[in-house]
Amino acid sequence: MGRDNRNAAAGKARARCKVLFPNRRPWARLRRLMSMPVFDPFDGALLVDKPVGLTSHDVVARVRRHLKIKKVGHCGTLDPNATGLLVVVLGKATKLSEKLMGADKAYEGTIRLGVSTTSYDADGEVTQTREVPPLTLEQLNEAAREFLGDQMQAPPMVSAAKVGGVPLYKLARKGVEVERKPRLIHVYDWTFTAYEPPVGTFRIACTKGTYVRSLAHELGEKLGCGAHLATLRRTAVGEFTVDRATPLDELLQLGPQEVQQRIIPILRLARFDPSIRR
Repeated sequence: MGRDNRNAAAGKARARCKVLFPNRRPWARLRRLMSMPVFDPFDGALLVDKPVGLTSHDVVARVRRHLKIKKVGHCGTLDPNATGLLVVVLGKATKLSEKLMGADKAYEGTIRLGVSTTSYDADGEVTQTREVPPLTLEQLNEAAREFLGDQMQAPPMVSAAKVGGVPLYKLARKGVEVERKPRLIHVYDWTFTAYEPPVGTFRIACTKGTYVRSLAHELGEKLGCGAHLATLRRTAVGEFTVDRATPLDELLQLGPQEVQQRIIPILRLARFDPSIRR
């Protein structure tokens, strides 16, 4: 390239930089442009509707295998018997998982009164069966309202929370029970929408780290009859809702281009962050 052509190319570069970065000097603008991270079309998040029976790790493994992507993670564990929204992050978006995991959550589900279990849900062994007192829907809601607001909650022994680097459920399998440090949670809303004895149907909105099955157990103790979480479905994580999610089985039938159309791009998930640079 001759000197005149090089000068012309440099002039065009300066002009383009001036348009993109009007408050910077030309070469500073060019350096800024060249230092911007480059993203792959698969850097982003998938909204997956998790089926019953799979762990969150199972879902991640199947998505990784289907898309042949090394970096895949999720933003908030769902128990195997729970269904609903699982935010799966891909590629460079895995660096945003902690930020996304901190979002508030919403669920709907059912509680079975009169039966307590080791895990506080239908997966555990029955520890006690008690008679359920006569209750109305309003009485259930009156009891649930006492759980609204800030409170300290210890994770159940059968959970993925770790003590000394070991998941609690592994200790529970060995019959070992350890002290668990309570965590601050907040319940924004807990409303029962139907009650057909002994099962109550509810919806709940809460902060991250809230164990809904622990709340079900505590509600049962408060009512004097015991209870466990029968079913649970996550309906929202922050601004993302389950009605926008793709069922896992359907997702695994799609080709790469079809999956790509369902990915929320990384730049929509967060504004530019140096931590997601290549």
